[in-house]
Amino acid sequence: MTYRPLLFITGLVLSKMAVFMYFPMALAFYYNTLGGIEFLTSIVITHFASAIFIYLGGEKNRSHLGVREMFLLTTGVWILASLFAALPFVLIEHISYSDAFFETMSGITTTGSTVLHGLDTMHPSILLWRSILQWLGGVGFIVMGVAILPFLNVGGMRLFQTESSDWSDKSASKTRRVALDILLVYVFLTICCFVGYRFAGMHNFDAVNHAMTTISTGGYSTSDSSMGHFSTLAHWNAIIFMFLGGLPFLLLIRTVQHKSIQPLWKDAQIRGFAKLVLACSVALSVYLVFTGQFSWENAIRLSLFNVVSVVTTTGFGLDDFLTWGDFSVVIFFGLLFTGACSGSTTGGIKIFRFQIAFSLLKRQLMLLMHPHALFPQKYNNRKVSDDILRSLIAFVLAYMLTIAVSTLLLTLFGSSAMMALTASITAVSNVGPGLVDAIGPSGNFALFPDASKWVLSIGMLMGRLEILTVAVMFTRHFWRRY
Repeated sequence: MTYRPLLFITGLVLSKMAVFMYFPMALAFYYNTLGGIEFLTSIVITHFASAIFIYLGGEKNRSHLGVREMFLLTTGVWILASLFAALPFVLIEHISYSDAFFETMSGITTTGSTVLHGLDTMHPSILLWRSILQWLGGVGFIVMGVAILPFLNVGGMRLFQTESSDWSDKSASKTRRVALDILLVYVFLTICCFVGYRFAGMHNFDAVNHAMTTISTGGYSTSDSSMGHFSTLAHWNAIIFMFLGGLPFLLLIRTVQHKSIQPLWKDAQIRGFAKLVLACSVALSVYLVFTGQFSWENAIRLSLFNVVSVVTTTGFGLDDFLTWGDFSVVIFFGLLFTGACSGSTTGGIKIFRFQIAFSLLKRQLMLLMHPHALFPQKYNNRKVSDDILRSLIAFVLAYMLTIAVSTLLLTLFGSSAMMALTASITAVSNVGPGLVDAIGPSGNFALFPDASKWVLSIGMLMGRLEILTVAVMFTRHFWRRY
């Protein structure tokens, strides 16, 4: 395995991470609030570390990266970026490094779980840094999901393979072009979301932060009350852009290029995503009205907001849906696993895997009645090969095993069974809030011991990197020399 290119690329990523620390540092100095010196210290440390990595990697080294190197690079970059991005939390909030790493990993994986209290009075610099982490994590995952995961054949992602998934020198320029297009659309949607929040009555600072955490489907807020602190119009703006964040960005790019919504409307995954959101929102709205909890207007808004927030793994809080009754809790329990579309900023299992699984079930039932007939497996008019099916099945199995192991470890460290289960699900699915009061939409993860926070941090990382990307490195074959 060739390590020098990995060190070089990691050094470049850390240097870019340090550059983004300049924004909260400048904000702190401008408003003369705490954080300027602390961010400057973090910048110096991160730049110094990045220089060491680049030096060890060798600036002129351009060795080819194989499959094993790509797996190691993908996981290593996210871990090392989180290790250094956690420094401002320790220096400014004076929390333990375990809490700081949990907060950072939750941010950069766009999970949205938090250990911090008193967000309404917190230093602006640290609030901005939390939002920047989620914004960077969102666009980073889109590029990874489009260009890297299909190449590594992770979890059936090869079904969405494009030219950008070919890591040969011939396609390098095309890969950069796709990455740039994704960034441009991502920035454009962020700006539109910001304008919508300003129109809804948010101040500039709140609008900037929520625009970044909405389009990245991250869910960090500047208030302990989350979106409940803001106007009804802001809720509708959040619904629109959370939904857009859950769509495949390559199709959004194609929509802009063709100036037509046909690419979106024809996609089976998007249609399935829209139908799921509509069905769950209608069911919850009818339930809330007929149980006398809300009027139709509030029931529709609250149902749609929370369904979109959970299924896109954003995790914004608006009213506590755990108090709505068992019917709603069961619906949200199912949505915790689901996720939105592949190639979006969301976590979870993803819609396309459920659609292929149901198609496979239907095909198997037909074969029981017609054993000798041929029923080709297709998705979006593309053949689903046995290779993709094997990868998909392995992903779902690894996904459930990860939740099971995480749950067992959390109970070992003192959590109740239900607390451990819902915390593990929300971490691996990158959702944010759990389904018990302590860590629900109105709760917080500060109550967990440090050991549990590290377990949940690993779960968030594995969920964000589609499980198998990390799991493969725990096998002997991965480290064997050939």
